[in-house]
Amino acid sequence: MVFLILAMGSLCPGGVFADCLDLGNFTNWTLQDSHTIVLYRGLRPIAILEIPNCQIQSKSSIRLIKSYVCDLDEIIIDDETCSIMTVKALY
Repeated sequence: MVFLILAMGSLCPGGVFADCLDLGNFTNWTLQDSHTIVLYRGLRPIAILEIPNCQIQSKSSIRLIKSYVCDLDEIIIDDETCSIMTVKALY
């Protein structure tokens, strides 16, 4: 069984080892570049989200569709549904 999981991981590592985080109580965010944001809980950075198919600006509105977010999930930016390429934990 372990061999099967490792074999699947080598064939599609993004699907098997995708990062998932509970981001439901993020309090703020900052723009790293036009496709990457950093989410904060208080003053502590908790995650970086890469969102390649949407243009993000410093005054954009960001809303989660669900609190538990994984790679390839979706997020709402300026009332547009956007795909999250990667979620990376910072803690």
